[in-house]
Amino acid sequence: MGLLPDLEGIYREDLLATVGRKPQEPQCDGVLLSHAHLDHSSYISFLHEKIPVYCGETCYLILHALHEAGSRNIESEVVDFKKRPIIDRKSPAVAREFRTFRTGQKLKIGTLEVEPIHVDHSIPGNYAFIIHTTEGAIVYTSDVRMHGTKPEMTLEFIEAAKNVRPIALISEGTRIDLARTNESEAKVKNHCSNIVNETGLLVTADFNFKDVDRLRTFYTIAKENQRKLAVTLGDACLLKYLSKDPKLNVPPPNDDDIVIMIPKRGTGRYQNEDYDKNERQFLTFQNAWAAERLSKNQRKLITHLSFYSMGEFIDIKPERGSTFIHSLSEPFNEEMLIDYGRLHNWLKHFGMGFVQSHASGHATGDEIREMVREINPSVLFPIHTEHPEMMKGIIDNTRIVSYGEPVIL
Repeated sequence: MGLLPDLEGIYREDLLATVGRKPQEPQCDGVLLSHAHLDHSSYISFLHEKIPVYCGETCYLILHALHEAGSRNIESEVVDFKKRPIIDRKSPAVAREFRTFRTGQKLKIGTLEVEPIHVDHSIPGNYAFIIHTTEGAIVYTSDVRMHGTKPEMTLEFIEAAKNVRPIALISEGTRIDLARTNESEAKVKNHCSNIVNETGLLVTADFNFKDVDRLRTFYTIAKENQRKLAVTLGDACLLKYLSKDPKLNVPPPNDDDIVIMIPKRGTGRYQNEDYDKNERQFLTFQNAWAAERLSKNQRKLITHLSFYSMGEFIDIKPERGSTFIHSLSEPFNEEMLIDYGRLHNWLKHFGMGFVQSHASGHATGDEIREMVREINPSVLFPIHTEHPEMMKGIIDNTRIVSYGEPVIL
């Protein structure tokens, strides 16, 4: 079907066997993983078990949290995997080899020296890479922005990339079609803080919990307004791991200003067997609240619930006039538009108001052009964009990559 490129020595031997192919020896010395967003990390699930993955320590923590909080399927086996076909579900998983690093460390992979440099994005532990080869440096931007809480990291990367005079720049271009905006995380915080301050009713915020900046924003807003941030069981698992990194300044799941929402499942009586094994660890926490307590104290909460959790409102019973803050990108494709319409139907049913407040994790087109011109590579390769043609002309030499075709420098 062409969903994965047909590359020799890249994929798991057990998966090759399912399509009648013989085992293949690994054909590369490692995979560089910039960050833990699923569009970058999920297909590690198919990677040959002998190929190590290089990523930042925080990225590795997030991958473990997602692994623990989620269910196993063929696209979620990043940390470890079970060989197919699965005959015995109790058989042990095969652990992948991860080699982690921190800012300032350099990596030796085969004959190459790789220099990871932290850049700002809507998830922590995100790295650009400068790859030093005998022919010159190749630079990869990762997903990057200039309007987040740490723009200085992105600026430091641009300066470092410029200094190596790269023979090639592989640059993201997610929002190449957008001009400069005035968005920022600080504006999101001020806007949402005013919304919360002006209402005495329940506030629900839908945001990407892996976006630690946004998590801290709503946690701070809750504290400043004498509320608690109510999180899901999956969120609690992320807090468990993210709070291990002191640089992130993230509260642990048993923090005094955190409430863990326990949803009704199965029997509807909050029995242990109603919950997955990894969820049960939170059921006995002092700050674990069932629906009745959530409902009675809803005016003292900011609940983190998404469109996919709307059913929780049936038990929480939000008062009419409560507020739903959508702190994510607005819909940009047909499927998202359908879900967006359903979300508004739910909110109308419960009589809740809707507020949009968001700052993107990606640089604007103007910022990308400035970055590319500043780095000034010999050749530019646009990726991670629906409009690669719009990146032509930024510098003299731009090459549009084609699916399945190798690039020789």
